[in-house]
Amino acid sequence: MHTFRFLTLTFLWLAMVATRPASADDVATGVPETVADGAKLVSVYSDDRFFEGPVWDAKSGKLYFTAFGQPQENTQILRLEAPGQIKVWLDKTEGVNGMFLANDGRLLGAQAFGHRVISYELDDAGPSDTKVLLFDAQLHQPNDVAQSPNGDIYFTDPDFQNAKTSGVWVLTTKGEAKKIISDMAVPNGLKVSNDGRKLYVADDGPMNWRVYPIQADGSVGPGRVFFDPPVPREKRKAPDGMTIDEHGRLYLSGSGGVWVVDKYGVSLGLIPIPEFCSNVAFGGPAGKTLYMTCSKQVYSLEMKVKGGQFTRKNK
Repeated sequence: MHTFRFLTLTFLWLAMVATRPASADDVATGVPETVADGAKLVSVYSDDRFFEGPVWDAKSGKLYFTAFGQPQENTQILRLEAPGQIKVWLDKTEGVNGMFLANDGRLLGAQAFGHRVISYELDDAGPSDTKVLLFDAQLHQPNDVAQSPNGDIYFTDPDFQNAKTSGVWVLTTKGEAKKIISDMAVPNGLKVSNDGRKLYVADDGPMNWRVYPIQADGSVGPGRVFFDPPVPREKRKAPDGMTIDEHGRLYLSGSGGVWVVDKYGVSLGLIPIPEFCSNVAFGGPAGKTLYMTCSKQVYSLEMKVKGGQFTRKNK
């Protein structure tokens, strides 16, 4: 059943706070001021599936996202036509999970079961052209993907059986693929800063987010913890996908909803979500709508700020 409904953020926040003990670390956990005044959380699509990989295509004015069902190999890429209405844009994607709108306007996908990073030409009826940018049978399950303004493509490749072989990779504009991070237990969502100088990665092991300086050759320098959510360790949910607004603030999906964090890693508040939130992206005609893919629904929320991709200048 496909429905859409409105949820009051203040009510959700109060209900969630009441269910967990207070902590001295609970600073800036209210609804962040980047949320538009009076905005309500809107469920724009629901189904008994797990949703991921939201991407807004400004050319078509549509939201694309992935849906996992049973068996998982039958993952689809869906397009939101209107609240409660979707089009199956691509069926049986071999496990495309995270997606990203590339600098050239194509749709990048991390193909978990195909062990690939792929690129689709966006056409109304479906992909008119598909390119395999990288295939390696030794890859585990490519999970999320992002692109730097200079064209380098980054993706996470977690090994859920053996954390020692998990990694984060870069595929440079020269076509060179190399593992650049090997010390993460379960790398998950990732994003490149608007200026292309930093790489943010979620790690499901310690359940926090890390940041790495990007070097000239696409590799990264030593990383550090960027954000540790002020939630007791035993109550945390896996950190997942993220997005960035025009001022460099991060929107991190995971424990309790979407954390809004400034570029220094300081919490500005939490957008509470009543179910697990897997990923987040800015979209809408003005670039000020925040879309959140979750365990059974896709939500939207009006914001005061634009997404970083609406102001970013690619090199």
